[in-house]
Amino acid sequence: MALHHLFLRSLLPVLCLLLGACVTPQRAGNENARWEPSPNYGPRKPNYVILHHTSSDTLERSLAVLTSPRAGVSSHYLIDRDGQVLQLVDENLRAWHAGESYWAGNTDMNSVSIGIELVNNGKQPFDSAQIDSLLALLADIKVRNKIPRANFIGHADVAPGRKTDPSALFPWKQLALAGFGLWCDPPYEVPPDGFDDVQGLAMLGYDVRDPFRAISAFKLHFSPTGGMELTQEDRGMLHCLMRLPSSFKRE
Repeated sequence: MALHHLFLRSLLPVLCLLLGACVTPQRAGNENARWEPSPNYGPRKPNYVILHHTSSDTLERSLAVLTSPRAGVSSHYLIDRDGQVLQLVDENLRAWHAGESYWAGNTDMNSVSIGIELVNNGKQPFDSAQIDSLLALLADIKVRNKIPRANFIGHADVAPGRKTDPSALFPWKQLALAGFGLWCDPPYEVPPDGFDDVQGLAMLGYDVRDPFRAISAFKLHFSPTGGMELTQEDRGMLHCLMRLPSSFKRE
């Protein structure tokens, strides 16, 4: 597949000479990303960013899957471990990265989100160069699309129990400190009597039809120590997140 892809690309300059000047299609996206178009997309308006890991060890394998018509999956961006950023789908179009999903009442997250894949097999730390490139890309996306701070989330958040990416090793706190996503640091206030954990998860955005899956996804993001029950510290984190300024959801 990779050789075939490169062969077709090598023919493009020849075809341009034979047919006349080639017109480069306009796209909405990051000007520093290398354009690697995927055929798997449809139109929509983004209001969220969903982060993934590829489960593959190399850029080549990840790109082959994300640009394969047979695979039928894609993302808007793919970031290699060395920080190289590739854009696969125009931000104004609907990439196929979230699948069956839910967040804050949205039942089709592909239609309202930008998907970013990070080359990582899910068992290794994320390289600093990769995270630096991600932060720069998120800053650009946030400004251009006016995406609220709270709307930077993970695949596991929108597909609890079905997906676990971008893994427990992903630096969510680092992203939140840079303005992408929510976070609270201890010490936490003790939640008041009557505080409903499941209702809190639902208000945050999680699909709570299966509370255990929602709890597992929450812990993966905010307290990646495993388990299926919220500890007192987890409940303190949840309560704190619920009390963050509403501006975080509008900015």
